[in-house]
Amino acid sequence: MIDQVNYITQKGYDKQEKKLEHLVTVKRRKISKSLEFAVSLGDLGENAEYKAAKEEQALNEIRIAELSKQLSSVRIINSKDIVADGSICFSSTVKIRDLKSGETFEYTLVSEIEADIDEGLISVNSPVGKGLLGCKENEIVKIKVPAGIMKFEILKVS
Repeated sequence: MIDQVNYITQKGYDKQEKKLEHLVTVKRRKISKSLEFAVSLGDLGENAEYKAAKEEQALNEIRIAELSKQLSSVRIINSKDIVADGSICFSSTVKIRDLKSGETFEYTLVSEIEADIDEGLISVNSPVGKGLLGCKENEIVKIKVPAGIMKFEILKVS
């Protein structure tokens, strides 16, 4: 099976690289110290600290493997690589207004790897991301989301 290429911005790539570095260096060291302490308590069969540290170690190694695999299959996209015709595309920042609630939102469309709703980064593969792709400023768009159909006005695209 061939892995698919995931597109990512340079900023997103740098952030994921820092996460990986933290897991490999800081987190591994912390877990190692927890294991040393737990072993010093003796009787590993009945040692809750040891079991917890081993579980944390396993989860950390899984996360390291996942993140390493993701980063090995990315292609960094620069804004120069994207044809700008005013349509919403990967790495576009959009300001939209929910026509039902009147709330406005600003999102940047990114890959699944770097998506973080708390930072206003949504995946181009999310329902809203997919629904916005190809649209332009001042359009009204209907997007099917798990909760139903939402209508947005696209206020700004940059």
